[in-house]
Amino acid sequence: MATQPLSQKEIEDRLRELPGWSVEEDRLTRTYRLGDHFAATALVVHVAQIQQELDHHSDLTLGYNTVALAVNTHSAGGTVTEKDFELAERVEGIASGHGAN
Repeated sequence: MATQPLSQKEIEDRLRELPGWSVEEDRLTRTYRLGDHFAATALVVHVAQIQQELDHHSDLTLGYNTVALAVNTHSAGGTVTEKDFELAERVEGIASGHGAN
């Protein structure tokens, strides 16, 4: 079954449930700030594990104490879908455990 793009209203409704996340250039995005580089690196490893489990991968950027994610669904024409929000929710669930804000 193909993944369908979400409507603008669906995206706006879902974003209300995920503070800090936004849509930029048809991609669901979030940047986390952490205490130091080691904490940021640990978060990247855990995000990679989640992405592997979901078989859905974001662009993931590691800075000194930041981690940035940007994701959309290529198989849905590069639009935001439920798969992207599932990834975001899973990441959000672990980020606070790493001290991310």
